[in-house]
Amino acid sequence: MNTAVETAPPTAKLWFCPNDELAPGITATLAAHWLDDHERETAGQFLFERDRRQYLVSHVLVRRVLALECGIPEDESVIWRSARGRPFLQKPAGGLPRGGAELDFNLSHAGGYNLLGLVRHHRIGVDIERLDRGHQGLAAIVETFAPEERRWVARAAPGRARHVRILRLWTLKEAYSKARGLGLGLSFDTFSFELADDRGVLGFGPPPDDVARRWRFIELEPVPGVLAAVAVMADDGAEPTLELYHGFPWARSAPRALASTVR
Repeated sequence: MNTAVETAPPTAKLWFCPNDELAPGITATLAAHWLDDHERETAGQFLFERDRRQYLVSHVLVRRVLALECGIPEDESVIWRSARGRPFLQKPAGGLPRGGAELDFNLSHAGGYNLLGLVRHHRIGVDIERLDRGHQGLAAIVETFAPEERRWVARAAPGRARHVRILRLWTLKEAYSKARGLGLGLSFDTFSFELADDRGVLGFGPPPDDVARRWRFIELEPVPGVLAAVAVMADDGAEPTLELYHGFPWARSAPRALASTVR
C-alpha cells in the first residue's frame, strides 16, 4: 500500500463557472451528448428556462471536469446518488484511468453561478450564494443557527452587513454538511463556527457525532457579490492546497492558488 499518497496533504480543486460562459445552444448540444437519462429527465421537469439552464450548465461542468481529471469521457461517467441525493462517481472495474483510485466531488449553484469542488483521498463540500438574493428566507435561516452564531449575526448593523454574516455562516454550514453527505439532514444548531468580522474561520465546534474533527475551511468571493465556502477533510497537520479555476474548462488551464482558512 502506498501510504505516501494516502497521507499527502489534499489538493482541493475548485471550478467557478458563470452560466454565461456557455451559450445556450452550446449548452444544449453538450447536454444532449453528455448527460445520462436521469439528468435529462430532471432537466425536463423545470418550469422556468433559467432554472433548466442552471441545471444543464452545472451538470455539463461536472462531466467535463471529471473527464479532465479522471480520463473518463464525459458521456461515459456513471454518477450515482445517495439516498440524500449526494452524487458520487462510480469507479470503473479497472479503476480510474488518471490521477489515482479515489476521488470526491461536490457541486453548488445559485443565480447563474456554479461552483464545483474536487479532491482525492478525502471528502469535500462546497456552497455558493448571491448577496443580492433579497431578504426572503434570511430570518428563517438565522433561526437554524446555534445560539452563539445568532448573537454574532445580531451584532452586525441591519442590512447588508447582517446579510453578509448570515450567508457566510450558511454557506459554511452547507459546505460542511454536504461534505459529510448529510445535506439538510444535519441540524445546523448542533455545530457552530466562530468567524472573523471580515473573512476567516477562527474556530469550529463540530456536532457530537463528528469525532474526527479533521476539517479545513475556506471562504471566498470569486466575483463581487457572490459568497462561497469550501469544507475539506484533511489529516491532522495536513494543510490543503487550494486551487481555483475560473470559467468553463475547455482545456487544462493554470489555476489561482488560494490561501486556506484552516481550523
